[in-house]
Amino acid sequence: MDVRPMMEVVKGAAFDILQAAGGCPASLRPGRWLDLYSGTGSVGIEAISRGCSEVHFVEMDPWVVSEVLRPNLEWTEFFNVSVIHTVRVEDFLERAEKFVDKDGPFDYISVTPPYTSVDYSILMDQLSRSALVGENTFIVVEYPLRTAMLDSCGYLVKITDRRFGRTHLAIYGPTWAQKKKKSKNSLLTVAAMTPLHMERKS
Repeated sequence: MDVRPMMEVVKGAAFDILQAAGGCPASLRPGRWLDLYSGTGSVGIEAISRGCSEVHFVEMDPWVVSEVLRPNLEWTEFFNVSVIHTVRVEDFLERAEKFVDKDGPFDYISVTPPYTSVDYSILMDQLSRSALVGENTFIVVEYPLRTAMLDSCGYLVKITDRRFGRTHLAIYGPTWAQKKKKSKNSLLTVAAMTPLHMERKS
């Protein structure tokens, strides 16, 4: 009961948006995922199942890691492509350079904290200035009502901001992903205005 996984409908919407924004509707663009406040690991596990090559899980509670997260990774057989960091997210961000290594910034980052335990403005500012985020990184943030989220995170722009009951989902990404989404929406609009069957002229 102390671990609150992301709701399935929110998680499904997040991955569908990421896949469309990345130009691969059927799966995620290959890359590395950073799952902050990972808890059960459901978001990172979903990322691996959708095409990510490696996921780093950050969870501060040793009991959750040993009794929930690790067993879930072993059961899904994703343990060999996972790295677990049993540390506070704030400390992980402060030592970001240590975790970036030769692979550079992460391709995807999910942020699903306990709503009442974080200051989102401080957390997002710290994340945006860390070496974990690159020019082509996508960031998924789950946040509660009455929380102000900026339209950008460093040099990343907000691609979408959706509400699911009391939960909000914001996704930040590179400007090219935003342009691709707008272009796709324009094509869908044109398609909707075009008759499905045109009479053939004799």
